[in-house]
Amino acid sequence: MDKLALILVIIGALNWGLIGLFQFDLVATLFGGENSLVSRIVYTLVGLAGIYSIKFLVGDRERA
Repeated sequence: MDKLALILVIIGALNWGLIGLFQFDLVATLFGGENSLVSRIVYTLVGLAGIYSIKFLVGDRERA
């Protein structure tokens, strides 16, 4: 689950980087626009992965 969350967070970060630099939304381009069902699912999964990833920030720091 941790790797899947990390992959989704990286996808989201790359997409936001493209939006910020080039005004290009890769997810929307690949899945039929920002309002398409598939794009909204991807956006939702990326958001949930970001929330899940908060545990890495506040998690047990003794497991190094």
